[in-house]
Amino acid sequence: MITADEIRKSVEEYLQESDKFIVDIKVKPGNNITILLDSDSGIKIDDCVEVTRFIESSYDREVEDYNLMVASAGLGQPFKLLRQYIKNIGKEVEVEFTDKTNIKGTLLAADNDKITVKVVTKVKKELIEKDHEIPFSLIKSVKEVISFK
Repeated sequence: MITADEIRKSVEEYLQESDKFIVDIKVKPGNNITILLDSDSGIKIDDCVEVTRFIESSYDREVEDYNLMVASAGLGQPFKLLRQYIKNIGKEVEVEFTDKTNIKGTLLAADNDKITVKVVTKVKKELIEKDHEIPFSLIKSVKEVISFK
């Protein structure tokens, strides 16, 4: 059986000269492999095709059959890596806390321990800005807010 670790090692080596990175790899029973990619400059379909071809050239289907899906870590998906947080600094995010409450605001900073989000609220026709430092231990998920304004 092909393992997520061996795929990760191989693909990370392949991507090391680019700004692309692996967000997640799942190998389910029957060698159903899903790889989610991201990039500091965005993922295009050609990037997914390129990684697919690399994997197909590295693993012989005659030796070990598998199903493969390579995709971008889509819009609306929670961030999983610090690099995704850093990439999205300056963008509007929704933070869901472990207590199931949430806030929306602009992601200002991220490090290994916490994120900082600026929340703007309207109080009696006045806009109040407040920066919230939120430790990862209190966060269930963070997603980019998609707006079509």
